[in-house]
Amino acid sequence: MAYQPSYVKLMEKGELERRAAEAMALLERCRVCPWHCEVNRQQGERGFCRAGERIRIASYGPHFGEEEVLVGEGGSGTIFFAYCNLACIFCQNYDISQEAQGSEVGSNRLAEIMLSLQKRGCHNVNLVSPTHYAPQIISAVAVAAEHGLRLPIVYNCGGYEDVEMLKLLEGIVDIYMPDLKYADEAVARRLSKVKHYPEIARKAVKEMHRQVGDLVIDDQGLAVRGLLVRHLVLPNDLAGTKEIMRFLAREISPNTYVNIMSQYYPAYRAWEEVDLARRVTKREYEEAVRVARGEGLWRFAD
Repeated sequence: MAYQPSYVKLMEKGELERRAAEAMALLERCRVCPWHCEVNRQQGERGFCRAGERIRIASYGPHFGEEEVLVGEGGSGTIFFAYCNLACIFCQNYDISQEAQGSEVGSNRLAEIMLSLQKRGCHNVNLVSPTHYAPQIISAVAVAAEHGLRLPIVYNCGGYEDVEMLKLLEGIVDIYMPDLKYADEAVARRLSKVKHYPEIARKAVKEMHRQVGDLVIDDQGLAVRGLLVRHLVLPNDLAGTKEIMRFLAREISPNTYVNIMSQYYPAYRAWEEVDLARRVTKREYEEAVRVARGEGLWRFAD
């Protein structure tokens, strides 16, 4: 029997529309993410992320470069959103996150895009950098579900999430896929211009896990529900890998599905930081994996 996302039941009870209205109201004095800028995005004001009321999309389509459990044969149906509530100086998608490449659309058009990805045979709807558009996304899911959307929703984020906003996403998001970028507050401020990242990201991941639990993979090898954590290894252990893996193993679950990523390279303005001005070595990556295993984690992305 095919997996049925939880949002279908919410739609049938009228709960999706109620959640959408509650979430959209947050844009009037924006409290969608931990910045709590309190600008009126409904009137065109912009906060830290620079996003307005309308959604800016850079691109969308089947993507085969994601984790194997998301890709399958039909690909992961990725939607890349412009802007970001982080300002990472090494962002590899800086043309989208910082330079805001893309076109503005409304929630109805976003719903159409979700349905088109389903029609093209994608296995999920993968929302890339969705945080600052969470209210509009709920509105779009409400419309798309009424028109037959039945794919799992993947919330592919930077980890800097507001817990109250996440609670509005409960039962709508099937798979949470946050980054856990840093263990150190000062490093986060220096490299991503963000306040209290370790504390906020850990609270967010705990809430995500409370909602969806450990990653569930079906008989076809595809993820249908749960938590998948990404961690990018940085040069000179700037990410604080050991502390992050210890947190996941001890405070989330030793069964946490983790993708320890080795693909860092000096992009965007990374050259401004001496510690970031080179690729990660093979030894650094292997040490990160060894540390994760030493903490008791065992489910790793291929």
